[in-house]
Amino acid sequence: MVQIVRKASLPSPADLPEPLAQLAAQALATSLREPRPAGFPLLFTKQWQLIEPAVAFLHEHAIQRAHTADTLRTYTEILYDWFDTLEQNDIPWHKADAVDLVAYRNRMMSQPSPHTGRAYRTTTINHRVRGVLRFYAWAVRAHWLSESALADKTRDFAVSRRYSPIRTRYAADTERSIFVLRQYEPLPRPLVSGQARELLAYLAPPYDLMARWQLYTGLRISELLRLGVDDINGRPTPLTAHHTIEITRKGRKPGYVIAPASLLDETDGYISGLRFAWLKRARRRGRAAHHPALFVNARGAPVSKNAYQRAVSRAGLACGFKATTHLLRATFACMLLARLEYLASEGAKVNPLLVVKILLGHEHIETTDRYLRAVAVDACVLKDVLDTLLAGSAEP
Repeated sequence: MVQIVRKASLPSPADLPEPLAQLAAQALATSLREPRPAGFPLLFTKQWQLIEPAVAFLHEHAIQRAHTADTLRTYTEILYDWFDTLEQNDIPWHKADAVDLVAYRNRMMSQPSPHTGRAYRTTTINHRVRGVLRFYAWAVRAHWLSESALADKTRDFAVSRRYSPIRTRYAADTERSIFVLRQYEPLPRPLVSGQARELLAYLAPPYDLMARWQLYTGLRISELLRLGVDDINGRPTPLTAHHTIEITRKGRKPGYVIAPASLLDETDGYISGLRFAWLKRARRRGRAAHHPALFVNARGAPVSKNAYQRAVSRAGLACGFKATTHLLRATFACMLLARLEYLASEGAKVNPLLVVKILLGHEHIETTDRYLRAVAVDACVLKDVLDTLLAGSAEP
């Protein structure tokens, strides 16, 4: 069975016998151009042979392309499951073909997940299949393979697609693959103004302020958690209703969001009030509390992704509707897009999709188009969105 072993940190020479201490000292003194951090996943076969192409794939995406830890974990899980399936069926990875991938997909369709005991969702199956195809395409580009049936774009794997209003050259080849199951595309459904007010009122600090940031700026949760105090305190103070805040986007790309002055004033009050008090109490109790994170919890530690997601989910359940952190971002996108579409219909020279694409940090315009369709198909939501925006920014 394929094994995942997390890379450990090098031992201290003082903790080793003399013959090994010198080697440990040399290892610590060795300078590496792209070192893998402790905890980096290494995949081994059942004979404890390193699966080098899989590790090289993870290394490129995690170290060179600087993908997030969540992305690295997802790629690791996909490769682990694929190589484990190949090993159980005695199939060399470089000889896998379309028949093997179809059998892998069909197994997930017919058998429950060994981890959850539930049937695989169509999105999960497609996600894993796309991950395998992405790996083999990379293996050919990186010269781990001279060719592969799973990376051969000359074969006729294309099938007809449903109509999309956005035609773009960026559409992935795997989206047209026979390996990918047809599925209903879930459109984001934004919160209406009453739901947003109720949710914000139920959330406790600092989660209520974090939710406001997502609602007013459309930040991803990873981008929100990377905000530091210096990002807010270091801003210029022009006499305008909005301020540009420089942020680090997904994939470590530079970007920015436009935050209303009222949100920044509320954030300043949080920094000088609750955040200061929580950190002071943490230091008094002997905890380390000198980190630059903007959002900290009542113990003085940086807010974790899971804690924030749980807080939003529980608040939504208590209020009687489903709420997620991504839904807050989707609400911002739909509200902004609806407002821009209204202005464009009134004669304003603005490209609504392009503006929202930039502010959300989307790489492809078709991703932003999903929000336009979400607004278009729900007249009640559109009316509520427009009423909220046209009434001014006094309400959340």
